[in-house]
Parts: sequence; C-alpha cells; structure tokens
Amino acid sequence: MIIVVTGLVGVDKKPYLADVCRTAKERGRDVLLCNVGQMMYAEAPNIAPGRILDISLQRLHSLRRSVFKDIIARAESRRHEHIIVNTHATFRWRHGLFPAFDFYQMRQLNPDLFICMVDGVEPLHLRLMREHHIRHTLKDLIVWREEETLATQLMQQGTNAEAPFYVLARGVETSTAETFYQVAFEPGRKKAYLSFPMTHVAGMAEVIAAIERFRAAAKTVLTCFDPADLEEAYLPYYAARAAAQGQREIEMQVLGETIRLDTGEVRQIEPDINSQIYARDFALIDQSDMIISFIPELPDGRPALSSGVERELHHAHEAAKQVYVIWMPHTEPSVFVTQTANKIFRTPEQAMGYFSEKYAYKSELLFE
Repeated sequence: MIIVVTGLVGVDKKPYLADVCRTAKERGRDVLLCNVGQMMYAEAPNIAPGRILDISLQRLHSLRRSVFKDIIARAESRRHEHIIVNTHATFRWRHGLFPAFDFYQMRQLNPDLFICMVDGVEPLHLRLMREHHIRHTLKDLIVWREEETLATQLMQQGTNAEAPFYVLARGVETSTAETFYQVAFEPGRKKAYLSFPMTHVAGMAEVIAAIERFRAAAKTVLTCFDPADLEEAYLPYYAARAAAQGQREIEMQVLGETIRLDTGEVRQIEPDINSQIYARDFALIDQSDMIISFIPELPDGRPALSSGVERELHHAHEAAKQVYVIWMPHTEPSVFVTQTANKIFRTPEQAMGYFSEKYAYKSELLFE
C-alpha cells in the first residue's frame, strides 16, 4: 500500500509518522517512510536548512521531481510492503501560492490512500514561530489549512479517484497516531464519528468527565474521528472576554508552553473558525460508517442536546450512515432523535457491548 500524507509545515508530520511506523513495525508491518522535504535537502546539501523555498521555482520543482522519481522506483521494486510519502499539496512563500506535487508523477506512484493532516491554529502558530520563523497571521493559518485540504482532495481526484481520502487531526491532548494506523492498515475496522456537546457544557466538570469516558471507550472498539481532536471554538469566547476586560492579548497554554495571541486577531477569525468547524465535522461524518452521539444529562435534568449535535445527527441520517444515540437523560428523547436513530442506548456500557459484538475487528495478521 502507498499512502500519501499532506499537511501544513506547522503540523510537524515527521515525528508523528515516525510514531506510526514504530507502531506498525511492532505489529508486524513493513513500512518505509519517505520524508520528501528531508530527501530534497539530502539531494541538495548546499542548501542551508530552512532555505529550500528560497531557491528558484524551477530548481525547486526539479529537486522534487528527482526525489519522487526515487520514491516511484522504490514503490515499483516492491521491497517494502507499505510506503508512506510525507509531503505537501501546496506551498506559500515569496513565490506566492504554488503546488507541491506533479500530477504525472503522482499518477505513476498511484497511491492507495490520501490523508491530509490538520491541526489547530495555536499549535500551528507556536511551531512556526519556534522552528520555522515563517511570518504569518492567524488568518493566514486558517486559509493555508483550508487550501492544503482542498489541494489534497484535488490531488486524489486527479490521481486515483478510487483511493480513499481522509482528513485527520493531529490531536490536542493525545496523538491520533493510533487512529492513523487503523485507517491505513486496518481498513476493515468500522469507522465512527463521535458526536457530543462541547461549548454547550463548558465548565460542567461531571458532564465533561462523562463525555471523556465515552470518547475513550469508543476508541477501544472502533476507529473514531473525534471533533475534540481539533477544537478551536473556545478561542473567540476567550477573545471576547479579554476584550470586555480591556486586554489586548489572551494567554494560552499550548504544547507545554505559554503563548499570547492578539485579541483582535482572534476575533477577526471567528467566522472562519465557525465555518471550518461546520465543514470539517460534516466531512468527518462523510468519511465514517456511522455516527455515535452521546447525549449526557445537564445538572438541572435537561438533555445536553446542542444544535450542533442535532445538525450532525440529521446530516448523518441524510448521508445514509448508521446513527446510534447514547441517551443519558431520564426524559425520553424527542421524535427528531428517535426517527433518525438506528438504535438508542441508555448507557455507554450497553452501547459498547453492542459495538464490541457487532463490529468486532479481527486483524488479518492473526491468520497469516
């Protein structure tokens, strides 16, 4: 299998994919990781680190074509069971916006899977400041992320439209490397989008703890696309609160460091954050086999059924996905829930027992 992985520079894919490869090796998979940028620097040792995008476009494209020629040769030799190609779909630099791939060579490579890695604006901002010194605004990061995702999808459609395309978040508190492994090497495992209230339950410790237990339990049974792996909806809230107090910056803890974001800049990207959450969550549903919606009970006894969760349930139903609801409140669910759900559970334990029995995955490695 040949897997093409894209994503912005600040996503920091190389160590993430190294973790994926280590996991694969431990589980008996033979995987070759080809880091295109690293290979380009190796081919042109006279280029100083971090300066490759400063060279002429003609030389840059020539270097990339030479590296991909080598990768294609390795793929054709079939010396490795799997190859992961770590690259980019687009670049933005002093030359402006330009493609980071060649359709002709990509068709020669003929990938079996395309994955676009995404991450939140705070970790992207921190990594770019800390490691790459790329001048940018928060609006730039939002736009670049959207461009990279769209360009990767166009790459897939123009290369091998039959190959699956996935958007995968890098992960906020924990890495999604296990999810990547399952998507890439365990395609028979059923995929689920996890739906649950987020901003609706902010500050409710017990409710949030129940949601965390649900998320963890689901990931032991299914391949899960979790919207909390890329969460930015709180940023405009913090910015509005800071502005009301006359603060020009908000302080955030990101990747173990403290960063400061301009309040006005964050408020400026609020419409972009909202629109990308809307589009990305629907895309995650579309790339899943099912949706599992966890509806906890609020402290006052009402169901924590946010408008976002309702819209996700409706979208999944219209997309002909399996719709499962874990309904925790003592009140009965409305007809708008019961008429779209394939099955309703009253406890997470009941749901996980059902999923374990119905969707149990057995690795083909067990039978080799």
